[in-house]
Amino acid sequence: MIDFRLDNEYEALRKTVQDFAQNEVAPVIGDLYEREEFPYALVAKMGEMGLFGLPFAEEFGGMGGDYFALCLALEELARVDSSVAITLEAGVSLGAMPIYRFGTEEQKRRWLPALCSGEALGAFGLTEPGGGSDAGATRTNAKLADREWVINGSKSFITNSGTDITQLVTVTAVTGAKPDGRKEISAIILPSGTEGFAVAPKYSKVGWNASDTHELSFSDCRVPEENLLGERGRGYAQFLSILDEGRVAIAALSVGLAQGCVDECLRYVGEREAFGHKIGAYQAIQFKIADMEMRTHTARLAYYAAASKMLRGEPFKKEAAIAKLTASNAAMDNSREATQIFGGYGFMNEFPVGRFYRDAKILEIGEGTSEVQRMLVARELGLR
Repeated sequence: MIDFRLDNEYEALRKTVQDFAQNEVAPVIGDLYEREEFPYALVAKMGEMGLFGLPFAEEFGGMGGDYFALCLALEELARVDSSVAITLEAGVSLGAMPIYRFGTEEQKRRWLPALCSGEALGAFGLTEPGGGSDAGATRTNAKLADREWVINGSKSFITNSGTDITQLVTVTAVTGAKPDGRKEISAIILPSGTEGFAVAPKYSKVGWNASDTHELSFSDCRVPEENLLGERGRGYAQFLSILDEGRVAIAALSVGLAQGCVDECLRYVGEREAFGHKIGAYQAIQFKIADMEMRTHTARLAYYAAASKMLRGEPFKKEAAIAKLTASNAAMDNSREATQIFGGYGFMNEFPVGRFYRDAKILEIGEGTSEVQRMLVARELGLR
């Protein structure tokens, strides 16, 4: 028997995060977004709720849950605001998860408790200024000297990398050459405050304005040899596996934004009048909202399916790509239609749908562009 209902534990979590988003995030996020201010107080509350520790074992300060629990939390947060949601997603999926998946016991015990509690944030340094989707073209390099890694290079568009509570950035760097001449890429933990580690001023962004994003540069940054994360030469492969998981999380976040568009439109069309009737009475509006709900429903099923395979330990690369592509498209389409339904008010920043529209586009770019997702699906189908 197929049953898509959430069990009691998942539903309790979903409802708790929904209440937090509506009662704590919604009243303040508009001002934070306009001021481009990082939501430190909200992050602290999410830490107290255990959201940053959801998929991690209790022995490292986590909640002993799973990745699907994180996805449910992200969906509910993004129904209200994506800046807060991406702060959680990047902190867990990109900041802490590489250490949890590939770190030594010593690395896990040193770094994870603070990351799981939300007292500290980690970041994921993969993308480079000239690389974009071509992550294999990494130029940042690290050389061993006197049992230390000496790191030089730069990374771009790195979330959670410059906050007051950022504790570390895990970076990919070329550490040599493989026998076939290809680059040997490894992952190295680089603590904040390391000499030579510079964080550029925050970007001026179209959306996600209450989240933290910076370019980073490394000039002879020295860290101990034991800061190598996982196996030397496996950094690129490790990060690709992290991105597979992250795509499911971004799909959940996208579904939340798409659902938030439906929520706001249903509220608005029941109040707004035109030509003597509530605009929700007009079939043109009804059909738009029906299509929005259809896209949201379909995208939710896609990420549920991907998460299900992930939790069962089955290959899920194709399903993750499908979920990310379907859900990011739904978010972009729904935000555009929601802005249209709101008319001139949809173009005003004081209304959530305007913020949703600005936030949606990056979902078709970050953690693998839509083109990359199609490429992955095609490869999984055997098309080379």
